[in-house]
Amino acid sequence: MQKKPRFFYWFLLPSTLTAFGLIVAMLAILQYSVRSYIPGSLEVGGFTFDNFISLLRPLYASAFLETVLLSLYTAIFTLIIGYPLAYAMIRARKSWCRSTILIISITPLFLGEVVRTYSWIIVLGSTGFINSLLMGVGLIERPLRLMFTQLGVVIALVHVTLPIMVLMLAAGLSHIDRSYERAAISLGAGPVRAFLTVTLPLSMPGIVAGTMTSFAWTFSAFATPQLIGGGQVNTISTLVYQLGFSSLNFPFAASLSIAGLVLTVIVLWLAKRVTNAVERLGVN
Repeated sequence: MQKKPRFFYWFLLPSTLTAFGLIVAMLAILQYSVRSYIPGSLEVGGFTFDNFISLLRPLYASAFLETVLLSLYTAIFTLIIGYPLAYAMIRARKSWCRSTILIISITPLFLGEVVRTYSWIIVLGSTGFINSLLMGVGLIERPLRLMFTQLGVVIALVHVTLPIMVLMLAAGLSHIDRSYERAAISLGAGPVRAFLTVTLPLSMPGIVAGTMTSFAWTFSAFATPQLIGGGQVNTISTLVYQLGFSSLNFPFAASLSIAGLVLTVIVLWLAKRVTNAVERLGVN
């Protein structure tokens, strides 16, 4: 039996402490979620399930639905934009071209979320770059309403999640053997058909990983929906903030967080089942 290196336990210790901290935090949120709210007080009351029953109200149900749709739209558009970038980065022959695409793709990771969001406020505003450009060339007569809309939030979130999508897709594409494509072309398939029948199915693991990561990341996003949405786009994270820090209703905010976590796990599980089925069809 191979002996583990001495430094193994030095790596194991930080991960164990991190896992312990996360478990303790989740247990604290869980016990808050089943406690009653005392108006005007930071103290919580006794045991109750009323917080979870209140989640069935139309306001909170619509917030769950809007969060899922927002995350889904962001994941889809990030995939549509990120796949060509990742494909070009992997298949480019010049190293400077690959480096340029990589730097441009991961630049948003070097900026803080608040900085990125305020930048998009400038771009999407009524007198921002997009509206000024469209009005300057005469395509529109009055500014488009991009701020405080779901469209504006999706645009900003795509910018946030794009680097992760590109990196995951690039990792998946880099492991594809080019001889498979050449074999398909030698058998009479054109470049487009070779891509659709060979490259795309073989890159499915990267697509699945990138899409799920983008979905989960967007599901928990706070600063971008809060600032770009301006209170007009209700998500679970913004409601948790409003309930916890504005109303001081920490029990209900905790129950909303637990429900959001459970919903995320369910949606990702369903997405995994669907993508596995698609991947099997592509391979076959």
